[in-house]
Amino acid sequence: MPTELNVPAACAVVVNPAKVPDLDGFRQTVTETLAKAGWPAPVWYETTPEDPGRGQATQAIEEGAEVVFAAGGDGTVMACITALAGTDVALAILPAGTGNLLAANLGLSTDLAAGLGTAIEGGLRRLDVGRCEDACFAVMAGLGFDAKMLDSTSETTKKRIGWPAYIIGAAKHLRDRPMRVTVTIDGGRPLHRRAKTVLIANVGRLQGGVRLLEAADPADGKLDVAVLSPRTLRQWAAMAWAVARRHDRVPALEVFRGARVTIESRRTEQRQLDGDLIAPGRRLEVEVLPKALWLCVPQPADHPDLANDADAVADRAKRLMKTGQ
Repeated sequence: MPTELNVPAACAVVVNPAKVPDLDGFRQTVTETLAKAGWPAPVWYETTPEDPGRGQATQAIEEGAEVVFAAGGDGTVMACITALAGTDVALAILPAGTGNLLAANLGLSTDLAAGLGTAIEGGLRRLDVGRCEDACFAVMAGLGFDAKMLDSTSETTKKRIGWPAYIIGAAKHLRDRPMRVTVTIDGGRPLHRRAKTVLIANVGRLQGGVRLLEAADPADGKLDVAVLSPRTLRQWAAMAWAVARRHDRVPALEVFRGARVTIESRRTEQRQLDGDLIAPGRRLEVEVLPKALWLCVPQPADHPDLANDADAVADRAKRLMKTGQ
């Protein structure tokens, strides 16, 4: 596949109907906008509670799709990534959930126009993905506080106020006792830490577009390992301030890098992949699959920040929706 996407011969949408209040209107908007751009009508596949999107994306590939749109939350996107990793089929994001991590890293928020425009304008980038057990992710995996935050965040509150709902979930666990963890990177010397959370990240943005890891590169064949160890509310506040101000040094944060990462905890902890909870456990083991995924991104496609030009993309797509130009 070239580094710029041409109009595909066939495309598909894998949609989670539970995340789209007006599915008929959504389908009409997507189909009409793509038609105005000269794209073929997409084939639609709906997810189910039993299959959140992996089987549907696999079927789309088998039926000839060259681009698969993932329309849903983190679980839908991750299922599509798992199916598409290692293929030449491109993934495009139509954010329909309330807290989509990959959409945040693309600067798309919940803007349907930006998602459509990103695919139509043809920016493509080949990214690394992380593999954990039988699933692949594009943003980050985590064990500890971050997964507890997700577990404690109400779906109702997310629908009402969006990503700030995670702040409420996080506040419930700021005083939790730290984990005793052992972190092993590329088979090297084990690192022993008392941490609140450990993140294994491919890109650097958290919910709301907050950039935690400035140096994270999604196509360097490495994963960034962030060990967060604040012990007091004051240290949490200092960390949040440093992250918000994009300081070079962030208190209570250590960052390592590697291609294979194992985290082991003395007790069972909550775990997550790309913002989607997986079964709790005492171990999180991840390896990188270098440049395994073609992703539609805002132009210029090789910009270090995946979200570059996202607002302008959205504006151009909205004009296309209204005027066809």
